[in-house]
Amino acid sequence: MTFSIPIGSSFTASRAKPLTEVEAQDVVQETMVSVMKHIPTFKYDPAIGTFKAWLLKMTRWRILDQLRKRLPVREKRATDDSTSHTSSIERVMDPNSEDLDAAWNKDWERTLFEAARGKVKRRVDPQKYQLFDFYVRKEWPAEKVAMTFRVSVEQVYLAKHRVLELIKQEVKRLEKEGI
Repeated sequence: MTFSIPIGSSFTASRAKPLTEVEAQDVVQETMVSVMKHIPTFKYDPAIGTFKAWLLKMTRWRILDQLRKRLPVREKRATDDSTSHTSSIERVMDPNSEDLDAAWNKDWERTLFEAARGKVKRRVDPQKYQLFDFYVRKEWPAEKVAMTFRVSVEQVYLAKHRVLELIKQEVKRLEKEGI
């Protein structure tokens, strides 16, 4: 089983807002090390939960560990009575929060879509992919894309349709494989 988590992914930037980029990268690395240690003994049981939920829990723990490392020694030993500021650890979403689950699911879907898009990009004709990319991802008007690439507007729409269909199929395939 192979895992591919881009270090600069939106997960590291958006889910771990109180973390610096370096801390977020550490979270990714520590999570992956922990997953690799536990994966040989991991037994999938749908009654207990999904792999995705297990991975989320592992990641949450690593984020909290990162934030604890940041606390000065005196804050680790005793709680401070002053409420003039919120510590980073308090700004992290509650691990049992539905908001965190929704954010995780949204990020998981985005990562899945990006993985599928990358695979499709390597398989399709480069010009067709560029038409799709400029029209859909860069949000250029279809007329501008058509004029820039010297194709008809209909070809832009057709490229969008075909590439999106391939991406949808790839997403379904990745989901079916449990990735």
